[in-house]
Amino acid sequence: MNDVGRLAMRVEGDLWVAYYVLPDTMEGAFFLGSIQMRFVMDKDRKQTFMDLMKEAVADIIEEKTGERPHWATPHSAPEHERGGRT
Repeated sequence: MNDVGRLAMRVEGDLWVAYYVLPDTMEGAFFLGSIQMRFVMDKDRKQTFMDLMKEAVADIIEEKTGERPHWATPHSAPEHERGGRT
């Protein structure tokens, strides 16, 4: 399957926010969900939330294409895409 997008995770204030975005841009980001940072400070909980968001994206892609995506190895976003606490 071609690169149809990615899961982008950002800290926005006191929230950890998940978006589905096209490759190499945050423009047109599709909001998936968010959770308060205090609930994902534990690495296992953090991974559980990320896995849920990945499954949500995979569902969306599979509904549109008939094929479930395979996830590439996660990597850090470029500095200009990163959110922060406000």
